[in-house]
Amino acid sequence: MKRLALALLLAFACHRAANVPVYTVVPSHFARRVTAEGNLKAKNSATVNAPQDAAEGPLKVAWIADDGTLLKKGDLVARFDATDFTLLLRTGNEDLATAGNKREKTDVDASTTRVNLQRDAKQADAELLSARMFRFDDAEVFSRYQRIESQVDEQLASDKKTHANNLLGVRETLSAADMAIIDIEKKKADLKVRNANNGLRSLEVRSPYDGILVLQRDWRGDVPRVGSNLWRGSPIGEVPDLREMKAEVFVLEADAAGIAVGQNATVTLESLPGVAYSGKISTIDKLARPRFRGVPVQYFGVTVLLDKSDPKVMKPGARVRAVLQVEDIANAFSIPRQALFEKNGKRIVYRKRGGAFEPVEVTIATSSAGRVVVTKGVQKGDELALVDVKRDR
Repeated sequence: MKRLALALLLAFACHRAANVPVYTVVPSHFARRVTAEGNLKAKNSATVNAPQDAAEGPLKVAWIADDGTLLKKGDLVARFDATDFTLLLRTGNEDLATAGNKREKTDVDASTTRVNLQRDAKQADAELLSARMFRFDDAEVFSRYQRIESQVDEQLASDKKTHANNLLGVRETLSAADMAIIDIEKKKADLKVRNANNGLRSLEVRSPYDGILVLQRDWRGDVPRVGSNLWRGSPIGEVPDLREMKAEVFVLEADAAGIAVGQNATVTLESLPGVAYSGKISTIDKLARPRFRGVPVQYFGVTVLLDKSDPKVMKPGARVRAVLQVEDIANAFSIPRQALFEKNGKRIVYRKRGGAFEPVEVTIATSSAGRVVVTKGVQKGDELALVDVKRDR
Protein backbone atom coordinates (compact mmCIF):
# COMPACT_ATOMS: atom_id res chain seq x y z
CA MET A 1 0.00 0.00 0.00
CA LYS A 2 2.81 2.42 0.89
CA ARG A 3 4.50 1.75 -2.43
CA LEU A 4 1.25 2.34 -4.23
CA ALA A 5 0.61 5.64 -2.40
CA LEU A 6 4.15 6.82 -3.12
CA ALA A 7 3.76 5.92 -6.77
CA LEU A 8 0.44 7.75 -7.00
CA LEU A 9 1.92 10.84 -5.31
CA LEU A 10 4.91 10.81 -7.65
CA ALA A 11 2.66 10.42 -10.65
CA PHE A 12 0.48 13.30 -9.45
CA ALA A 13 3.53 15.51 -8.91
CA CYS A 14 4.89 14.69 -12.34
CA HIS A 15 1.52 15.36 -13.88
CA ARG A 16 1.24 18.67 -12.07
CA ALA A 17 4.80 19.69 -13.03
CA ALA A 18 4.08 18.81 -16.62
CA ASN A 19 1.16 21.28 -16.61
CA VAL A 20 3.21 24.19 -15.18
CA PRO A 21 4.29 26.76 -17.84
CA VAL A 22 8.06 27.22 -17.81
CA TYR A 23 10.68 29.55 -19.24
CA THR A 24 14.04 28.24 -20.43
CA VAL A 25 16.93 30.51 -19.43
CA VAL A 26 19.10 31.60 -22.36
CA PRO A 27 21.50 34.56 -22.67
CA SER A 28 19.87 37.44 -24.51
CA HIS A 29 20.22 41.14 -25.13
CA PHE A 30 18.49 43.21 -22.46
CA ALA A 31 17.53 46.81 -23.09
CA ARG A 32 15.48 49.12 -20.92
CA ARG A 33 14.14 52.16 -22.61
CA VAL A 34 12.13 55.02 -21.17
CA THR A 35 9.91 57.25 -23.24
CA ALA A 36 9.40 60.92 -22.48
CA GLU A 37 7.78 63.93 -24.08
CA GLY A 38 8.81 67.55 -24.19
CA ASN A 39 9.90 70.36 -26.47
CA LEU A 40 12.84 71.44 -28.57
CA LYS A 41 15.09 74.26 -27.47
CA ALA A 42 18.24 75.83 -28.81
CA LYS A 43 21.41 75.06 -26.91
CA ASN A 44 22.49 78.68 -27.25
CA SER A 45 20.39 81.78 -27.73
CA ALA A 46 21.09 85.50 -27.74
CA THR A 47 18.81 87.92 -25.92
CA VAL A 48 17.82 90.97 -27.96
CA ASN A 49 17.44 94.05 -25.77
CA ALA A 50 16.22 97.60 -26.22
CA PRO A 51 19.11 100.08 -26.70
CA GLN A 52 21.23 100.68 -23.61
CA ASP A 53 22.49 104.07 -24.85
CA ALA A 54 19.04 105.59 -24.99
CA ALA A 55 18.05 108.55 -22.85
CA GLU A 56 16.11 108.23 -19.65
CA GLY A 57 12.51 107.19 -20.14
CA PRO A 58 10.68 104.62 -22.24
CA LEU A 59 11.29 103.93 -25.93
CA LYS A 60 8.43 103.61 -28.36
CA VAL A 61 8.52 100.76 -30.89
CA ALA A 62 8.17 102.08 -34.45
CA TRP A 63 8.62 98.71 -36.21
CA ILE A 64 9.19 95.15 -35.01
CA ALA A 65 9.49 91.77 -36.74
CA ASP A 66 6.74 89.21 -36.20
CA ASP A 67 7.13 86.51 -33.59
CA GLY A 68 8.65 83.41 -35.21
CA THR A 69 10.28 85.29 -38.09
CA LEU A 70 13.22 83.45 -39.64
CA LEU A 71 16.19 85.81 -39.42
CA LYS A 72 19.60 85.97 -40.99
CA LYS A 73 22.57 87.50 -39.23
CA GLY A 74 22.25 91.30 -39.36
CA ASP A 75 18.53 91.33 -40.19
CA LEU A 76 16.47 94.06 -38.56
CA VAL A 77 14.59 92.95 -35.42
CA ALA A 78 13.12 96.22 -34.20
CA ARG A 79 13.30 99.97 -34.84
CA PHE A 80 12.40 102.58 -32.23
CA ASP A 81 10.84 106.01 -32.68
CA ALA A 82 13.44 108.75 -33.21
CA THR A 83 11.24 111.71 -32.19
CA ASP A 84 12.55 112.00 -28.63
CA PHE A 85 16.16 111.71 -29.73
CA THR A 86 15.69 114.26 -32.52
CA LEU A 87 14.17 116.68 -30.03
CA LEU A 88 16.98 115.99 -27.57
CA LEU A 89 19.56 116.63 -30.30
CA ARG A 90 17.93 119.93 -31.28
CA THR A 91 17.70 121.02 -27.63
CA GLY A 92 21.32 120.05 -27.03
CA ASN A 93 22.52 122.00 -30.06
CA GLU A 94 20.50 125.03 -28.97
CA ASP A 95 21.95 124.82 -25.46
CA LEU A 96 25.41 124.45 -26.96
CA ALA A 97 24.90 127.58 -29.09
CA THR A 98 23.53 129.48 -26.09
CA ALA A 99 26.55 128.49 -24.00
CA GLY A 100 28.86 129.64 -26.79
CA ASN A 101 27.08 133.01 -27.02
CA LYS A 102 27.25 133.44 -23.25
CA ARG A 103 30.94 132.67 -23.26
CA GLU A 104 31.57 135.16 -26.03
CA LYS A 105 29.53 137.85 -24.22
CA THR A 106 31.33 137.13 -20.95
CA ASP A 107 34.70 137.41 -22.73
CA VAL A 108 33.74 140.76 -24.25
CA ASP A 109 32.35 142.12 -20.95
CA ALA A 110 35.40 140.94 -19.04
CA SER A 111 37.73 142.50 -21.60
CA THR A 112 35.83 145.83 -21.55
CA THR A 113 35.74 145.91 -17.76
CA ARG A 114 39.44 145.10 -17.59
CA VAL A 115 40.33 147.91 -20.01
CA ASN A 116 38.16 150.44 -18.12
CA LEU A 117 39.53 149.51 -14.72
CA GLN A 118 43.10 149.53 -15.99
CA ARG A 119 42.43 153.02 -17.43
CA ASP A 120 40.94 154.20 -14.14
CA ALA A 121 43.92 152.80 -12.23
CA LYS A 122 46.32 154.53 -14.66
CA GLN A 123 44.47 157.82 -14.34
CA ALA A 124 44.45 157.53 -10.53
CA ASP A 125 48.17 156.84 -10.60
CA ALA A 126 48.73 159.99 -12.71
CA GLU A 127 46.62 162.06 -10.32
CA LEU A 128 48.59 160.72 -7.36
CA LEU A 129 51.86 161.58 -9.07
CA SER A 130 50.60 165.08 -9.84
CA ALA A 131 49.33 165.56 -6.29
CA ARG A 132 52.70 164.58 -4.89
CA MET A 133 54.55 166.77 -7.35
CA PHE A 134 52.47 169.88 -6.64
CA ARG A 135 51.97 169.37 -2.92
CA PHE A 136 51.09 172.60 -0.98
CA ASP A 137 53.04 171.95 2.20
CA ASP A 138 54.88 175.29 2.70
CA ALA A 139 53.09 177.12 5.51
CA GLU A 140 54.78 180.44 4.68
CA VAL A 141 53.56 180.37 1.09
CA PHE A 142 50.23 178.53 1.20
CA SER A 143 47.34 179.00 3.49
CA ARG A 144 46.22 176.33 5.89
CA TYR A 145 43.16 175.60 3.70
CA GLN A 146 45.34 175.07 0.61
CA ARG A 147 47.65 172.69 2.51
CA ILE A 148 44.68 170.62 3.77
CA GLU A 149 43.14 170.50 0.27
CA SER A 150 46.44 169.32 -1.20
CA GLN A 151 46.67 166.50 1.37
CA VAL A 152 43.07 165.48 0.65
CA ASP A 153 43.72 165.39 -3.13
CA GLU A 154 46.79 163.21 -2.62
CA GLN A 155 44.90 160.77 -0.37
CA LEU A 156 41.96 160.65 -2.77
CA ALA A 157 44.23 159.85 -5.72
CA SER A 158 45.89 157.06 -3.71
CA ASP A 159 42.52 155.59 -2.69
CA LYS A 160 41.25 155.76 -6.28
CA LYS A 161 44.30 153.82 -7.47
CA THR A 162 43.91 151.18 -4.74
CA HIS A 163 40.17 150.87 -5.45
CA ALA A 164 40.75 150.46 -9.18
CA ASN A 165 43.34 147.71 -8.64
CA ASN A 166 41.13 145.89 -6.09
CA LEU A 167 38.07 146.13 -8.33
CA LEU A 168 40.09 144.74 -11.23
CA GLY A 169 40.93 141.66 -9.16
CA VAL A 170 37.31 141.18 -8.11
CA ARG A 171 36.09 141.50 -11.68
CA GLU A 172 38.66 138.93 -12.84
CA THR A 173 37.43 136.49 -10.17
CA LEU A 174 33.78 137.02 -11.11
CA SER A 175 34.60 136.62 -14.76
CA ALA A 176 36.38 133.30 -14.05
CA ALA A 177 33.34 132.08 -12.05
CA ASP A 178 31.02 133.05 -14.91
CA MET A 179 33.26 131.15 -17.32
CA ALA A 180 33.17 128.06 -15.10
CA ILE A 181 29.36 128.15 -14.99
CA ILE A 182 29.21 128.51 -18.76
CA ASP A 183 31.62 125.57 -19.15
CA ILE A 184 29.27 123.45 -17.02
CA GLU A 185 26.34 124.45 -19.21
CA LYS A 186 28.40 123.58 -22.29
CA LYS A 187 29.26 120.14 -20.87
CA LYS A 188 25.56 119.51 -20.16
CA ALA A 189 24.73 120.51 -23.72
CA ASP A 190 27.51 118.26 -25.05
CA LEU A 191 26.09 115.37 -23.00
CA LYS A 192 22.64 115.94 -24.48
CA VAL A 193 24.07 115.93 -27.99
CA ARG A 194 26.15 112.81 -27.32
CA ASN A 195 23.19 110.93 -25.81
CA ALA A 196 20.98 111.96 -28.70
CA ASN A 197 23.54 110.82 -31.29
CA ASN A 198 24.11 107.52 -29.45
CA GLY A 199 20.37 106.99 -29.25
CA LEU A 200 19.88 107.74 -32.94
CA ARG A 201 22.68 105.32 -33.84
CA SER A 202 21.21 102.53 -31.66
CA LEU A 203 17.55 102.81 -32.63
CA GLU A 204 17.83 99.77 -34.88
CA VAL A 205 18.28 96.37 -33.21
CA ARG A 206 19.61 93.58 -35.43
CA SER A 207 19.95 89.81 -35.16
CA PRO A 208 23.34 88.55 -33.89
CA TYR A 209 23.14 85.41 -36.06
CA ASP A 210 20.79 83.18 -38.05
CA GLY A 211 17.77 81.99 -36.10
CA ILE A 212 14.10 82.39 -35.32
CA LEU A 213 12.85 85.41 -33.41
CA VAL A 214 11.05 84.50 -30.18
CA LEU A 215 9.51 87.67 -28.74
CA GLN A 216 9.42 88.22 -24.97
CA ARG A 217 5.93 88.00 -23.47
CA ASP A 218 4.81 90.14 -20.56
CA TRP A 219 2.77 89.01 -17.56
CA ARG A 220 -0.40 89.19 -19.69
CA GLY A 221 1.13 86.99 -22.38
CA ASP A 222 1.39 89.86 -24.88
CA VAL A 223 4.40 90.40 -27.14
CA PRO A 224 5.87 93.83 -28.02
CA ARG A 225 4.16 95.51 -30.95
CA VAL A 226 4.25 98.84 -32.77
CA GLY A 227 3.46 101.58 -30.27
CA SER A 228 4.62 99.57 -27.24
CA ASN A 229 6.90 101.32 -24.75
CA LEU A 230 10.06 99.55 -23.60
CA TRP A 231 12.60 100.72 -21.07
CA ARG A 232 16.21 100.88 -22.18
CA GLY A 233 17.97 97.53 -21.81
CA SER A 234 14.72 95.61 -21.37
CA PRO A 235 14.46 92.33 -23.34
CA ILE A 236 12.64 92.35 -26.66
CA GLY A 237 13.03 88.63 -27.25
CA GLU A 238 15.70 86.10 -28.09
CA VAL A 239 17.19 84.60 -31.23
CA PRO A 240 18.00 80.91 -30.75
CA ASP A 241 21.02 79.51 -32.57
CA LEU A 242 19.51 76.72 -34.69
CA ARG A 243 22.88 75.11 -35.37
CA GLU A 244 22.76 73.27 -32.03
CA MET A 245 19.49 72.02 -30.56
CA LYS A 246 18.46 70.16 -27.44
CA ALA A 247 15.29 68.44 -26.27
CA GLU A 248 13.92 69.19 -22.82
CA VAL A 249 11.73 66.21 -21.91
CA PHE A 250 9.97 65.00 -18.77
CA VAL A 251 10.27 61.49 -17.33
CA LEU A 252 7.80 60.04 -14.84
CA GLU A 253 9.33 59.73 -11.40
CA ALA A 254 8.58 55.99 -11.38
CA ASP A 255 10.56 55.47 -14.63
CA ALA A 256 13.56 57.65 -13.77
CA ALA A 257 15.63 55.03 -11.92
CA GLY A 258 18.95 54.43 -13.64
CA ILE A 259 18.89 57.46 -15.91
CA ALA A 260 22.34 59.05 -16.03
CA VAL A 261 24.24 61.72 -17.91
CA GLY A 262 25.93 60.41 -21.04
CA GLN A 263 23.32 57.76 -21.91
CA ASN A 264 22.15 57.57 -25.51
CA ALA A 265 18.76 58.76 -26.63
CA THR A 266 16.76 59.15 -29.81
CA VAL A 267 14.40 62.03 -30.46
CA THR A 268 11.58 62.28 -32.98
CA LEU A 269 9.57 65.35 -33.87
CA GLU A 270 5.82 65.16 -33.49
CA SER A 271 5.54 66.82 -36.89
CA LEU A 272 8.00 64.35 -38.47
CA PRO A 273 7.56 61.02 -36.67
CA GLY A 274 9.40 58.95 -39.26
CA VAL A 275 12.81 60.52 -38.66
CA ALA A 276 14.82 59.88 -35.48
CA TYR A 277 17.70 62.06 -34.29
CA SER A 278 20.38 60.70 -31.98
CA GLY A 279 21.69 62.45 -28.92
CA LYS A 280 23.00 62.06 -25.38
CA ILE A 281 21.60 62.97 -22.01
CA SER A 282 23.39 66.13 -20.79
CA THR A 283 21.51 67.09 -17.61
CA ILE A 284 18.95 65.64 -15.19
CA ASP A 285 16.96 67.50 -12.56
CA LYS A 286 17.95 66.79 -8.99
CA LEU A 287 14.36 66.72 -7.75
CA ALA A 288 11.08 65.64 -9.31
CA ARG A 289 8.41 68.28 -9.64
CA PRO A 290 4.87 68.53 -11.02
CA ARG A 291 4.66 69.41 -14.65
CA PHE A 292 1.17 70.88 -14.64
CA ARG A 293 -0.50 73.08 -12.05
CA GLY A 294 -2.97 71.14 -9.95
CA VAL A 295 -1.71 67.72 -11.13
CA PRO A 296 0.32 65.96 -8.41
CA VAL A 297 2.19 63.61 -10.80
CA GLN A 298 5.94 64.15 -10.42
CA TYR A 299 8.42 64.32 -13.32
CA PHE A 300 12.17 64.58 -13.69
CA GLY A 301 13.36 67.06 -16.28
CA VAL A 302 15.92 65.54 -18.67
CA THR A 303 17.88 67.43 -21.33
CA VAL A 304 19.03 65.57 -24.43
CA LEU A 305 21.70 67.29 -26.52
CA LEU A 306 21.22 66.31 -30.16
CA ASP A 307 24.20 65.15 -32.21
CA LYS A 308 23.09 67.22 -35.20
CA SER A 309 20.45 69.77 -36.02
CA ASP A 310 18.26 70.33 -39.05
CA PRO A 311 17.18 74.01 -39.04
CA LYS A 312 14.73 73.34 -41.86
CA VAL A 313 12.46 71.23 -39.68
CA MET A 314 13.65 71.89 -36.10
CA LYS A 315 12.02 74.91 -34.53
CA PRO A 316 12.23 75.96 -30.86
CA GLY A 317 9.11 74.90 -28.99
CA ALA A 318 8.30 71.98 -31.30
CA ARG A 319 6.89 68.97 -29.47
CA VAL A 320 9.15 65.91 -29.39
CA ARG A 321 9.14 62.35 -28.15
CA ALA A 322 12.36 60.92 -26.75
CA VAL A 323 13.42 57.34 -26.11
CA LEU A 324 16.11 57.14 -23.44
CA GLN A 325 18.35 54.04 -23.54
CA VAL A 326 18.76 53.49 -19.81
CA GLU A 327 20.03 49.89 -19.87
CA ASP A 328 21.81 48.02 -22.67
CA ILE A 329 23.32 44.68 -21.59
CA ALA A 330 24.52 41.93 -23.91
CA ASN A 331 24.32 38.19 -23.01
CA ALA A 332 22.23 38.83 -19.92
CA PHE A 333 20.04 36.25 -18.16
CA SER A 334 16.81 38.14 -18.66
CA ILE A 335 13.77 36.28 -17.33
CA PRO A 336 10.08 37.18 -17.38
CA ARG A 337 8.97 39.14 -14.35
CA GLN A 338 6.29 36.50 -13.58
CA ALA A 339 9.07 33.92 -12.97
CA LEU A 340 10.35 35.93 -9.97
CA PHE A 341 8.73 35.60 -6.54
CA GLU A 342 9.38 36.95 -3.09
CA LYS A 343 9.28 34.61 -0.09
CA ASN A 344 10.25 35.67 3.42
CA GLY A 345 12.01 38.76 2.13
CA LYS A 346 14.04 36.80 -0.44
CA ARG A 347 13.76 36.86 -4.22
CA ILE A 348 13.42 33.32 -5.57
CA VAL A 349 12.62 31.39 -8.69
CA TYR A 350 11.30 27.81 -9.00
CA ARG A 351 13.78 25.79 -11.01
CA LYS A 352 12.73 22.47 -12.48
CA ARG A 353 14.74 19.46 -11.36
CA GLY A 354 13.57 16.10 -12.63
CA GLY A 355 9.82 16.07 -12.28
CA ALA A 356 9.57 18.73 -9.53
CA PHE A 357 10.40 22.41 -8.89
CA GLU A 358 12.78 23.61 -6.24
CA PRO A 359 13.06 27.19 -4.89
CA VAL A 360 16.35 28.96 -5.69
CA GLU A 361 17.36 32.34 -4.29
CA VAL A 362 18.52 34.76 -6.99
CA THR A 363 20.19 38.17 -7.25
CA ILE A 364 18.83 40.70 -9.72
CA ALA A 365 20.63 43.67 -11.28
CA THR A 366 17.97 45.65 -13.07
CA SER A 367 14.51 45.25 -14.49
CA SER A 368 12.00 46.64 -16.93
CA ALA A 369 8.24 46.49 -17.00
CA GLY A 370 8.23 42.84 -18.11
CA ARG A 371 11.78 41.52 -17.69
CA VAL A 372 14.27 41.03 -14.85
CA VAL A 373 18.05 40.60 -15.21
CA VAL A 374 19.39 37.85 -12.92
CA THR A 375 23.11 37.90 -12.09
CA LYS A 376 23.25 34.98 -9.66
CA GLY A 377 21.19 31.83 -9.08
CA VAL A 378 20.37 30.64 -12.59
CA GLN A 379 22.30 29.12 -15.48
CA LYS A 380 21.80 28.64 -19.16
CA GLY A 381 19.20 25.98 -19.85
CA ASP A 382 17.42 26.19 -16.48
CA GLU A 383 13.66 25.83 -16.70
CA LEU A 384 11.82 28.26 -14.44
CA ALA A 385 8.18 28.07 -13.45
CA LEU A 386 6.07 31.02 -14.55
CA VAL A 387 3.56 30.48 -11.72
CA ASP A 388 3.94 30.06 -7.98
CA VAL A 389 4.01 26.27 -7.69
CA LYS A 390 4.02 26.44 -3.87
CA ARG A 391 0.99 28.70 -3.62
CA ASP A 392 -1.48 25.90 -2.87
CA ARG A 393 0.74 24.18 -0.30
